[in-house]
Amino acid sequence: MAAELTAPELIAKHRPTLDQALEAIRTRAYWSPHPEHPKAYGEHGSLDAAAGKAAFDALLGTRLDLGQAGTDDWVGGEISPYGIELGMSYPHADLDVLLPAMKAGQPAWRDAGAEVRAVVCLEILKRISDRTHEFAHAVMHTSGQAFLMAFQAGGPHAQDRGLEAVAYAYAEQVRTPESAEWSKPQGKRDPLVLTKNFTPVPRGIGLVIGCNTFPTWNGYPGLFASLATGNAVLVKPHPRAVLPLALTVRIAREVLTEAGFAADLVALAAERPGEGIAKALATRPEIRIIDYTGSTSFGDWLEANARQAQVYTEKAGVNTVIVHSTDDYKGMLSNLAFSLSLYSGQMCTTPQNLLIPREGILTDQGPKTFDEVTADLARAVDGLLGDDARANALLGAIVNPDVKARLEAAAGLGEVALASREIGNPEFPGAVVRTPVIVKLDGAKPDAEAAYMSECFGPVSFAVALDSVTDAVELLRRTVREKGAMTVGAYTTDSEVERAIEEVCLEEAAQLSFNLTGGVFVNQTAAFSDFHGSGGNPAANAALCDGAFVANRFRVVEVRHQG
Repeated sequence: MAAELTAPELIAKHRPTLDQALEAIRTRAYWSPHPEHPKAYGEHGSLDAAAGKAAFDALLGTRLDLGQAGTDDWVGGEISPYGIELGMSYPHADLDVLLPAMKAGQPAWRDAGAEVRAVVCLEILKRISDRTHEFAHAVMHTSGQAFLMAFQAGGPHAQDRGLEAVAYAYAEQVRTPESAEWSKPQGKRDPLVLTKNFTPVPRGIGLVIGCNTFPTWNGYPGLFASLATGNAVLVKPHPRAVLPLALTVRIAREVLTEAGFAADLVALAAERPGEGIAKALATRPEIRIIDYTGSTSFGDWLEANARQAQVYTEKAGVNTVIVHSTDDYKGMLSNLAFSLSLYSGQMCTTPQNLLIPREGILTDQGPKTFDEVTADLARAVDGLLGDDARANALLGAIVNPDVKARLEAAAGLGEVALASREIGNPEFPGAVVRTPVIVKLDGAKPDAEAAYMSECFGPVSFAVALDSVTDAVELLRRTVREKGAMTVGAYTTDSEVERAIEEVCLEEAAQLSFNLTGGVFVNQTAAFSDFHGSGGNPAANAALCDGAFVANRFRVVEVRHQG
């Protein structure tokens, strides 16, 4: 069957966007082709709010038949953190049938070239973008994010990260020319002449192991980086968050088919309850690339055991903010309160440890003691979340019982500066919604170290009293070196303190933000400009996105002809 989407048509349609993305990663300036505001959708084939909600509702209780090879069963069981049962079922794969089918499609995909692969990926992203409202509900009801966050982070921000990965992949592949005429002079003799052809070839099948909290935002970089570099991609979603990635796979398969490529270049690996297929998949010889977001323990296992694959991990860290001094005390408190509250702290970038000198800090409102800073921060969080409707819109729902258990246990670790409280959600009475807890710890006491030197994922923060800012800087160094950090924040008006903190983050490879008091927060990063993770500390062995994230997903094979 002839392709419905020809290469020239796709190039004409998407090459301008690809060129803009290439320019954005070069300049690191702000750019996004995907609107953040829900009202921007509803034209040119995209679903508006009502149509997106209707499309999501129509999915509930249905079987998502992807038509992929090797389906031997149907599995499901997702229950929304908001308390509703999704009732979806997905294909369960016989891997001995599916993986060979995926591999069979790679030669034609390889031979298509970097530009065609890039614009096919951009067509997939465009169709996902058109259904952002539908995806927002899918992300909301699998991750527990509030709707607007699910819309933005699960929609345009995730799509930006996918496009960013395509741009980096394209740039790395075309760094080497397709061909070269090589002529070496031989003095009086005829020159040595060779024609050399250079082809980027895929490593093999890429495996994306999805996470519960950000299935699209964390899943798209690896998916599109591997696909754009010629690899087939098998998507293994988190059992609690299958739907957003299953929809992604379905759209990808439709586009690949219409463009004349094998649909099985992208496939889904859903699992039965308790099956735990990630380990078995990760060590199969066909799997040559792995992208993983999740716990440190399984990330470490992958790095140690999936030896046949190139493994990219985003694991856990202990994110730290040093509070030394500020010329905008109110703005600092407001910014920190939002950072601690957003999505109930269920982000790998949320601050956990607030390191504060025991004698207090200098501010534009005069000196503030350690106790005053923690009390004022508690009031700022209370003020932000005092209205239940606003609190629900910021907090979302607790994603799973483990987070709730950690939150409840945290109050017993020290003196509570801010107690967590339960908030009802009138629209979803089954949702578990909790405000953050802030616990004060004495950094000089050994028993406190077990708390602040371990990640406590969720709405839990520790205000750690230390003897000096020098002690805070050294604790920051030790924390990043031993435990890793996705983000570091600092508030200081002292240039020497600023230099000391920056030096630690440069040496330990941690992404750093100074003196955030406005509408930019330490736990948010922008595609095309900000690096998410560095790949240089234990929290992650890769950054989203940079050249290193894509360059080892393919190799360049040279074919030489004499004459």
